[in-house]
Amino acid sequence: MKEKLSTTSICETLAIPRSSWYRHTNKFKSVNEEKTIRRNTARSLSEEEKVTILSVLNTEQYRDCSPEEVHASLLDKGIYLCSVRTMYRLLEKQGQNTPRYQRNRKNRPVPQLLTIKSNTLWSWDITKLFSPVKWTYYYLYTIIDVYSRFVVGWMVSFKENAVLARELIQETILRQEIVPDTLTIHADRGSPMKSKTVAQLLIDLGVEKTHGRPHVSNDNPYSESAFKTIKYHPTFPQRFGCIEDARKYCKEFYDWYNYNHHHSGIAMLTPFDVHWGNADQRLNDRQRTLDIAYNKHPERFTKGKPKTQQLEREVWINKPGKTVSEKEKILAKTF
Repeated sequence: MKEKLSTTSICETLAIPRSSWYRHTNKFKSVNEEKTIRRNTARSLSEEEKVTILSVLNTEQYRDCSPEEVHASLLDKGIYLCSVRTMYRLLEKQGQNTPRYQRNRKNRPVPQLLTIKSNTLWSWDITKLFSPVKWTYYYLYTIIDVYSRFVVGWMVSFKENAVLARELIQETILRQEIVPDTLTIHADRGSPMKSKTVAQLLIDLGVEKTHGRPHVSNDNPYSESAFKTIKYHPTFPQRFGCIEDARKYCKEFYDWYNYNHHHSGIAMLTPFDVHWGNADQRLNDRQRTLDIAYNKHPERFTKGKPKTQQLEREVWINKPGKTVSEKEKILAKTF
């Protein structure tokens, strides 16, 4: 009678782990299979519950938030759906367990806005100014006309607030005598920008609003550029002594910016000239000056008769391409 060898002796002879022997011979169920069986218990979520949790995680309110933030927010409302770890596990199965703002940014349409004259497309934003006390700030609200780069409205406040934003926008629209259904206001996705207070005001005044994608500063380039101009100016202080100092500085700066600053984005004209329709006269005067200089000493101009820089007549936020067809212009929002 043949002697029956034990599994241990066989594995030692073959120099393989016993776990591998059991797995390949299917003599015992694998550890993974046992775990799978244990997971299918009464504690498991139903398919309906999984669908509900995923739908909540992908709502507009929560799709930019981490599962921890969603979990805490729901608890504050008296709602418990599942644990934070379960939220991560469900998102992973759907291929959504990447940084959520990156995924949502890709899924959102790129705002493409075109303006060809003043007071048809505005951009607004809020930035912080350092106060004399560490970790406290003043807030600079600025509304800029995209076509002319003219700062049509601004305000310095102690706080970032939707009510203050509504008052500034309303006052600016009335001062600029905006006709209903002729203006669009573009902004990022900050809390005051997305607030119902501001949204209702714009509806009442017949103003359309648009927003950039989350975490994409290039979707609001003109406001960002205006803030860079003020903060990189040689006279800009590191801190303001009080809010009155901040308001005084901004008034003097924006007066210079609007009426004396020759802006590189608008053919080195001032925002005032472009905003109020003096651009063509200024460019013609410059060309006459260049013509006189050329006629007096043409030998000094080796490249021929000089021409003054021309004003860009079409100003885009996210231009579709270097060359824009007529079809693309029609598809894009035109003001």
